[in-house]
Amino acid sequence: MFDLVIDNARIYPLAQDLSILPARSMAVAGGRIAAFDIPPTEESRLRLDARGQAILPGLVDCHTHAVFAGDRLEEYLARLAGANYAGQHRAGGGILKTVHATRQASFAQLLDCSLKHVAPLVAEGVTTLEIKSGYGLDHDSEIKILTVAAAMAPILKIRIVPTFLGAHAVPVPLKRQAYLDWVVDEMLPEVVALRLARSVDIFVDRIAFTPEDLDRLFERAQALSCRLHAHTDQLGHTGATRRAARWKACSCDHLEHAAPEDVRALAESGTVAVLLPIASSFLGDAPPPPVAALRAAGVPIAIASDLNPGTAPVASLLWASATAIRLWGLTPTEALLGITRQAARALDPDADFGTLAVGQSADFGIWDIPRPESLLYAPASHRPVMSFFQGALR
Repeated sequence: MFDLVIDNARIYPLAQDLSILPARSMAVAGGRIAAFDIPPTEESRLRLDARGQAILPGLVDCHTHAVFAGDRLEEYLARLAGANYAGQHRAGGGILKTVHATRQASFAQLLDCSLKHVAPLVAEGVTTLEIKSGYGLDHDSEIKILTVAAAMAPILKIRIVPTFLGAHAVPVPLKRQAYLDWVVDEMLPEVVALRLARSVDIFVDRIAFTPEDLDRLFERAQALSCRLHAHTDQLGHTGATRRAARWKACSCDHLEHAAPEDVRALAESGTVAVLLPIASSFLGDAPPPPVAALRAAGVPIAIASDLNPGTAPVASLLWASATAIRLWGLTPTEALLGITRQAARALDPDADFGTLAVGQSADFGIWDIPRPESLLYAPASHRPVMSFFQGALR
């Protein structure tokens, strides 16, 4: 017996393209997709009529910094008046301002505001959400952020993928090398031992860490069986994309200043290119990432919100996707696969979510739309009529 059967639906698996299945029904058992094209005589604990509406996989936001306190409105206004983001960071603002606010917040305060940060993402059909640490930069605050992220999952009925980003910035008054020693030798092993994260990330740029730092962190993380991610080539070209690809990182994220040799390295490694159009447009002074080159090389492309208070305070994966189409020339197919199948692959090459197929986690939404592209045409207008996570209605 099935737990749930949905009849009379238009089913879009989003496995390779935007094509529709011939089947008009889908069954769920044990939190997973069990079958398609179910006869009316099959028994099920619950049977729903979709009335011709569309079923799409649950959306996957594969890059966020959603657990934080405070905001950076004053910095945004200053940039509108001509201030520079890197200059703000060097003056003690930027990431370090959010670090101060997040350290001051209690666990309950941080949980409450973080739930509010991600509520719009959940409302628009996100069922998997990556959340990075990196706004603590000390022992207790990094642990607090990762623990808050874990606590959000059962409240929101969502999959949270936590990522340890201790190498986000260098906290005052420490020096980069001494701080990295602590991240690599002490904090990362503890985070893994506590099972707070099995993914690790690093911000490599002229205001943060170096490609050599990436090598050192990734060597230890790989020994601890962590999945590898890197912020690369956002504010300038560093060579970190090629370096991360050599480690076969799951993803390299941002990539506005990636060079042709970086694209070739991504293609050879199978690393997913995660594009963050809201952050790029919010900063306003970055070139577009090399979308045509990525496409030509066969690099898988994902899109994420990059939700954070400094450069992407917009909690909408659909808006990020629509922006990528209009500003950078992604196709609707690339954009929709970029927030489902490819985003799942960016988090875990063996992900059992992000598409609709037998055996996959039953994460999906029922949408009152004529076709999947409708979500990109009017991103602020559509929300799922019903949303399911592991087969349960949220």
